[in-house]
Amino acid sequence: MIDERFAADCLGPVEEAVRRAAAAEIMPRFRALTADQVAEKHGPYDLVTVADRGAEAHLTAALTALLPGSVVVGEEAVDADPGLYAELAGDRPVWIVDPIDGTRTFVRGDEGFCTLVALAHRGELLASWTYAPVHDRMATALRGGGARLDGVPLRTGSPAEGAPLEIAASFPFQATPEAKRALAHLRTEGVHTRPCAGSAGLEYVAIARGALDATVFAWENAWDHAAGLLLVAEAGGAHATLDGTPFRLAGGNLLPFTTARDAATVGRVRRLLLGDRPVR
Repeated sequence: MIDERFAADCLGPVEEAVRRAAAAEIMPRFRALTADQVAEKHGPYDLVTVADRGAEAHLTAALTALLPGSVVVGEEAVDADPGLYAELAGDRPVWIVDPIDGTRTFVRGDEGFCTLVALAHRGELLASWTYAPVHDRMATALRGGGARLDGVPLRTGSPAEGAPLEIAASFPFQATPEAKRALAHLRTEGVHTRPCAGSAGLEYVAIARGALDATVFAWENAWDHAAGLLLVAEAGGAHATLDGTPFRLAGGNLLPFTTARDAATVGRVRRLLLGDRPVR
């Protein structure tokens, strides 16, 4: 296991690396992209830009220099080499990177995107960084060391008793038929469900701040979830997959899974998703 002191010591240097990548590769292209700088990967909802690729390359160089022998599992690198995802179950320290979480939002010129980085080893999350460059806001988490937003400690709190649950959920097109059926159970009294705003990372920040009660996601790409899962956990929240087990970075999770402000809310949302199926 990586010495956990390294995770603490790298909080500042990684934050600086993330800020530099955003300043060099992302913000100069915000609202300045040309048509030839945007491409589809697997369909019209799955876009990549020169900013995504440039920021991931920038971060890959910086992060592997900070921790020799580590590997970057980034969204764009895995798109080019799917076998790289297996590193999440391996012995090497892994940096999990989403250079622009919310690429479609970025392409539209909207502000709701961020850069996500997490450090993991042997499936355990050690530290995370969530940076919203338009607003210059940085959320960080350290395993056993708490969560912070711009240096201020975060606490999730609990939903107000009797108030409707506020949930951000996957769009139906992101779900399998079985997951769509589970998501449909959220349409019930006492629950206000809206689509994920475009950046999973920023939804996790909202939970950590106590501004959102829960998320329900039907996809498991580690770069979308790793940073936020640690942030919420260190702020006092919880999560579970549909079978009640923790989310596995390497995949194979029973979906959809939920993350919430407290364990009681996770249980409530999971029971809703299961519908009339037995809760294990």
